Amino acid sequence: MAPPHFLLVTFPAQGHINPALQFAKRLLRSGAEVTFATSVSACHRMSKGRASPEGLHFAPFSDGYDDGFKMGDNVSQFMSELRHRGSEKLKDLMASSAGEGRPYTCLVYSLLLPWAAEVAREFHVPSALLWIQPATVLDMYYYYFNGYGEFIENNCVDPSCSFELPGLPYKFTSRDLPSFFLPSRSDAYAFALPTFKDQLDTLNQENNARILVNTFDSLEPEALRAIDRYNLVGIGPLIPSAFLDGKDPSDTSFGGDLFHKSKEYTDWLDSKAPASVVYVSFGSIAEISKRQAEELACALLDCGRPFLWVIRAKQNGEEEKDEDRLSRMQELEDKGMIVPWCSQLEVLSHPSLGCFLSHCGWNSTLESLALGIPVVAFPQWTDQGTNAKLIEDVWRTGIRVRPNGEGLVEAGEIRRCLETVMADGEMREEVRRNAAKWKESAREAAREGGSSDRNLKAFIEEVGRGCCRC
Repeated sequence: MAPPHFLLVTFPAQGHINPALQFAKRLLRSGAEVTFATSVSACHRMSKGRASPEGLHFAPFSDGYDDGFKMGDNVSQFMSELRHRGSEKLKDLMASSAGEGRPYTCLVYSLLLPWAAEVAREFHVPSALLWIQPATVLDMYYYYFNGYGEFIENNCVDPSCSFELPGLPYKFTSRDLPSFFLPSRSDAYAFALPTFKDQLDTLNQENNARILVNTFDSLEPEALRAIDRYNLVGIGPLIPSAFLDGKDPSDTSFGGDLFHKSKEYTDWLDSKAPASVVYVSFGSIAEISKRQAEELACALLDCGRPFLWVIRAKQNGEEEKDEDRLSRMQELEDKGMIVPWCSQLEVLSHPSLGCFLSHCGWNSTLESLALGIPVVAFPQWTDQGTNAKLIEDVWRTGIRVRPNGEGLVEAGEIRRCLETVMADGEMREEVRRNAAKWKESAREAAREGGSSDRNLKAFIEEVGRGCCRC
C-alpha cells in the first residue's frame, strides 16, 4: 500500500511557515509523503535554508507578490490575489495527483486560507485546519461569531471590566482579547475578522471538522474541550525535534533559520554567566515605535544586565536614517549586543539565557515554554495579548508589562518586570519552577507515546481509513 500523501498549504508569513514545516516533518517521520504549497516568495526564503528532507516536495505558486508582501501594500488586494491564485494552484495539484492514480489523502491548511477547504471539498478530499494559535484564541473567535460578539464588544469599553466565556476557567479583560476585536484596530487589518468568520463558516459546513492545534493537552485542557461542535486536537508544540523530543538531533533549523548564521552572537553568549542574559525580540512582523524603543533601551541599560536585542534591518536594503537611530546606541552596543537576526531556538536553549522579553507571538511563546525560559510579556497585536494573559495568569511563567495611559510602556515599568524575573526573590523562583515544569510537560507531550504523538498518529490513521473507503 502506498504511503499517505498530504497536501499542506500555508499562508506565506514566517509565523505560519515555521510550524507548518515542523508539522510536515512530523508527517514525514510517520511514513507519509508531503507536498508543501505556498507562495513563490516564501519558497525563495526557504531555499536559503537546508536541503529539504526526503519525501517533502515544494509546490510554489505566485500570489502576485513574488518579491514578498511589503508594509504599505494593499492588504485586501493581496488577500484576494492569494485566494484566486492559490485556489487555482491547489486545483491543479489535486487534478494532477488524481490523474496519476495517487490522490491526496488529506489537505491541511493554515490560518487565513478558508478557501483551501473549499477546493478540497470540490475534489472530495478530506481537509483539516492547522490552527497555529492557542486553542483559547480559537474559542474566542468562535464565541465572538456565535452569540457573544456584542457581549465581548461591550466589555471592551471599560478596560477594568472582567468577564468570562463558556468553558474557559479564567476571567478576561479587553487587553486579553485578540486585537482585531478592539475598536482601535487599524483599517489596514479590516480583512481579519471577516476572514476568521469565513474560516468558522467553512468548518461548520464539514460533517467532521478536523482542527489540529499547535498546543498540547496539558497546556490548554479546558480550551481544547470548550466547543462541543468542534474536535480540537493538540499536536504541538511544533518546534524542531532537536530542541524538543530528540527523535531527530539533526532537525535544528530547517524552516526556522532561513537566513545566514552568525558565530559572533553565539561566542558572545558563551562569554556570559549562566541565566544572566536578557534576550529581546519582537518577531518577524511587529514593530515598536521609536519612542517605545528609547524607553526599552533605557530600561536595558539601567538594568545593568547583559542583553541580546534583535533589531531587524530595514526592508529592501533601505538605509537607516539618522532620526531612526536610537539616541543611546553607542552605550547599547558597548553593554549588550544588537543583531539584525539570530537563531531564536539556539539562543533560548543557551545556558546563559535568563529571560525572554517577547512580543508573545505563539511560536515564540511555545518555544519559551518548551525550553523553560521565563518571559517578560510585551504583546503588540493579534493573539499576543491572549498569549500574554496565559503566560502571566495561567501558566505563571512570566510577567506582563503595563502600558501607561498613552499606551507607552515606560522604562521604569520594563525594568520592574525584568528585575521581577531576573533578580533573586520569591517571584523569580516561582516563575523558574513553573518554566521548568512546562518544559518537561512539553517534552512529555511530544515524545513517543505522549499526548501529541498519539493524537497525530490517530489523525493520520483516521484520514487514511477515509481515503481507503473512497
